[in-house]
Amino acid sequence: MSDFLQTMATRSAARAAAAPTTFTSADFDKPVVPLALGAFDVIAEIKERSPAEGDLGGQNMDRRSRAERYAAAGAAAISVLTEPSRFDGELSHLEEVALAVPDTAVMRKEFLVEPVQVLEARKAGASGVLLIIAMLSDAKLREMLDCAFEHGLFVLLEAFDERDLERASALLENAADADRAAGGQLLIGVNTRNLRTLEVDPDRLQTLAPLLPHARCVAESGLLDAHDAARVAGLGYTLALVGSALMRSDDPGALVQAMRQAGAAA
Repeated sequence: MSDFLQTMATRSAARAAAAPTTFTSADFDKPVVPLALGAFDVIAEIKERSPAEGDLGGQNMDRRSRAERYAAAGAAAISVLTEPSRFDGELSHLEEVALAVPDTAVMRKEFLVEPVQVLEARKAGASGVLLIIAMLSDAKLREMLDCAFEHGLFVLLEAFDERDLERASALLENAADADRAAGGQLLIGVNTRNLRTLEVDPDRLQTLAPLLPHARCVAESGLLDAHDAARVAGLGYTLALVGSALMRSDDPGALVQAMRQAGAAA
């Protein structure tokens, strides 16, 4: 695990240890919105800042309005950064977005290390969570997947290298997980950002494309425009997770639409 991931894991574990561990059925009353996936889809991200790119949201960012623009443009889901120490995120941001777009799936993006954080996400209104394969042992990954699926959430499994994709493929040898992957409840992502240097390696998507499991696969980080969407669609990815480009765009809804259309055409 890289230095950055290790730091994030340590901080996440401390937050998990301090989280409430008692939940009631009323805590999970918010609806879970299933993903509706087409030929090519965009998971549009809301984040306050990036360790690599600095401030992205501005002091007066209107998360509700941004989420509504994403949803109106046809985003399959909205990813919300909830990590506080390096991304200025909060779980309340996710809750705010989920209330703003009740018919669109909202995903908690964080460095999750314990099932209680999946339950926190569900309570806040998430319909999905991101799990980073490299941060979790096989046993812990299984525990967190089971927790998410028990509560009807979709999971985006994030991979960085060949070993991560091998572990993802091994999961799909389980018939239940294979069915979830076929139905779009279990997505496999490849992140082009090196979490040691925080630099983006756009060639990683092509390098790892031959190893992609039989699932809907997500190209993550470094995608800027419709051309990039068409390029990754040609490599076999059927979704793109787009953050910084949308946060910096003057018309993020138009960018979501353009990327969806270019990816589908490719």
